[in-house]
Amino acid sequence: MSQTEKNYQAARELYASIGVDTDKALETLKKTPISVHCWQIDDLQGFENPDAVLTGGIAATGNAPGKPESREEYMANLNQALDLIPGATKLALHAIYLDKHGKDIDRDEIGPEEFSEWVDFAKSRNIGLDFNPTYFSHPMSDSGYTLTSRDESVREFWINHGKCCRRIGEYFGKELGQVCITNHWIGDGNKDYTIDKLTPRLILKDSLDQIFAEPIDPRYNIDSVESKVFGLGSESYVPGSHEFYTNYALTKKNCIVCMDAGHFHPTESIAAKFSSYLAFGQELMLHVSRPVRWDSDHVVMLDDETKAIMEEIVRYDALDRIHIGTDYFDASINRIAATAIGARNARKALLLALLQPTEELIQIEREGNLTKRLAYYEELKAMPFGLVWEMFCEMENVPGRTWISELK
Repeated sequence: MSQTEKNYQAARELYASIGVDTDKALETLKKTPISVHCWQIDDLQGFENPDAVLTGGIAATGNAPGKPESREEYMANLNQALDLIPGATKLALHAIYLDKHGKDIDRDEIGPEEFSEWVDFAKSRNIGLDFNPTYFSHPMSDSGYTLTSRDESVREFWINHGKCCRRIGEYFGKELGQVCITNHWIGDGNKDYTIDKLTPRLILKDSLDQIFAEPIDPRYNIDSVESKVFGLGSESYVPGSHEFYTNYALTKKNCIVCMDAGHFHPTESIAAKFSSYLAFGQELMLHVSRPVRWDSDHVVMLDDETKAIMEEIVRYDALDRIHIGTDYFDASINRIAATAIGARNARKALLLALLQPTEELIQIEREGNLTKRLAYYEELKAMPFGLVWEMFCEMENVPGRTWISELK
């Protein structure tokens, strides 16, 4: 028996004393997918244009060495990152990570064939795929408007791009046997005071209606719409707000709301919002990120907000209704390590939530014993969660804390 196994046996007994089955927790942890975003590896550069510049209010700040200089180097780095992430994994792709195979096509013409290599890659690693249309970093988005553009040629281009991406998501779902979440986010908005806030939202509604007009089997693809409170160049007004998308998703089948932890006011907790959606039987897409003062998309930490997010999901038995993904980009540190750190922390937070005696805590609360509730919840923080995590990593053939010694 390894030292990790001995430590785990001790931890298992301690958790059993408070009614927590660690074996069951690890089984749930292993099979719960976390969708890891592909764009941390190369600062959202993609394969479409090696000279592309990020636009749409997006910035990957920092100049750490090691950004991949070729598709081959990118794939090697991605594999290194995935090798450090235990548990069921999906990979979230952006549309700019395509292979045109020498064809002269634009984003409004792409199809499944441009992503066949990704399906092969996913099959080789036994992972799923999620998808994201890329409504930015393109000459047709230079005005700052895409799906809300008053220029019909611009708007039509992006509507067609959205339609193409849904078909690609359907292709992923059929090929890999698990649903693809195709997430739609636009950077449209105004930097300064805006008089007419309604018209852009009416235009956006019409654009989305056209994109989602084609019925797609939810076994293969579900669309999500992602809000934002503000961003670079849209500090005063964003048509695609949380309220807009919440209402829009209610009008469409197989369309759900995506909540990004970095897309709300700095003191606003998205964890507190989940139950309002679950009360009405809705699914959610989740982007775990870490805002610092505003939407800066820092690498996910095992902080209070991330733990609260996972606690809410587990408490309501919503692991099949809230789809967990990560979304951040940091060019100031090693990009491979950043990918692994954030994904591992998201899963650590999920494990912490699974190791709570949820039913016992709820019963204490229903009895009105608020003193015991607080005392119990605080004492849980001293439980040996790290020993259970190390066991999980060993079971998954992924290095535990030892991976840090190999960092350069």
